[in-house]
Amino acid sequence: MKISGIICEYNPFHNGHLHHIRETRKKGATHIVAVMSGNFVQRGDVAIMDKLERAKLAVRSGVDLVIELPVQYCLSSAENFAAGAVWLLESLGVVNELSFGSECGNIVQLCVAMKSLQSVAMSHHDEIINIMEKGYTYPKAISSILNGIDPKSASIIAEPNNLLAIEYLNAMVRFSSKMKAFTVKRIGTAHDGTAISGNITSASDIRSRIVNENSMRLVRRYMPPIWTEAIIESMQNGSISSIERLERTILYKLRTSTPEEIAMINDVGQGLEHRIYSARMSGSLDELFFMIKTKRYTMARIRRIILSILLGITQEDMRYLPPYGRILAFNEKGREILSQAKGKTTIPYAASIAKLSRISETAGRFAEVEMRASDVYGLSLETVTSAQKDYRAKIMIDME
Repeated sequence: MKISGIICEYNPFHNGHLHHIRETRKKGATHIVAVMSGNFVQRGDVAIMDKLERAKLAVRSGVDLVIELPVQYCLSSAENFAAGAVWLLESLGVVNELSFGSECGNIVQLCVAMKSLQSVAMSHHDEIINIMEKGYTYPKAISSILNGIDPKSASIIAEPNNLLAIEYLNAMVRFSSKMKAFTVKRIGTAHDGTAISGNITSASDIRSRIVNENSMRLVRRYMPPIWTEAIIESMQNGSISSIERLERTILYKLRTSTPEEIAMINDVGQGLEHRIYSARMSGSLDELFFMIKTKRYTMARIRRIILSILLGITQEDMRYLPPYGRILAFNEKGREILSQAKGKTTIPYAASIAKLSRISETAGRFAEVEMRASDVYGLSLETVTSAQKDYRAKIMIDME
């Protein structure tokens, strides 16, 4: 048995993801466990479809077991996103390999770039701070320095999937992981691109066409049939989400928050709470984001912070690694993974969030935030769902 781990969002799943799974199988993986973002995703948005539906479809698309990444890690930096996901895979105790996509498709090059990045971060700390004080983001600052020292590594980290891959490698080192790293070269369009290559386009392009054009006509060829059918059904029953439906809820939350409350939110620092507070009277989400945005803060970071304010995710919440692994879906091979993991896990794994919430005070807090996230997510759908859906959720067990 060779168990491979994949970190994903499947927002939505497309042919590029299918290629990744197939290449992982070709490398010898007999079983695949995925750590997947829940109802909110790392770019600072709501997931296009409910997490349980995406988990079910993932299992029917080649994954054997799906574990949920806690929402505070979904709505955090790439470093934290990677750390939370790698921790969940490592804590399972049986995952042999971490498989991820990258633009370069070469583990050695990624490791060299990682070490070069670490070296520059330590040796040029003051210079990086000086550049940031001029209004530039940390990635921009460190990239500008690295480009003059190691242009090849600088070109590697300029690609988003390469940079995320390096964060995975960093997390593996941090946790002294026993997993081996394996990367699949990304094919087709760029991570957030709209260009189309063959039968592959980005998840971002697919989401845009679905949400903005309310049509599957132009994206059918880029997704497995079961996903297109599921999205069509979701469109028909009002289960496609949009952050725009949360606009008034977000504006209300900001208008009733104090600078002190905002300052406690995850990833808020350097006086950003005052800028956010000053923008609280915005009349729309677009105006809100525009008023807060500066060269120093990426739009994705601003969006994540705003959603963290809405969900009440604090800096204190990020002091803890996930205290449990919540199972969202599995098949017969997934059951074999869980059987193999018995007695080897370092944190509990279960399907019931109510059961997991009783493990410890920290677990209770994680469950509280997760359930709140699901309740708020229900407001982003065309057909609003009832609250406490996470308590009543039934995971998908596919034994076909």
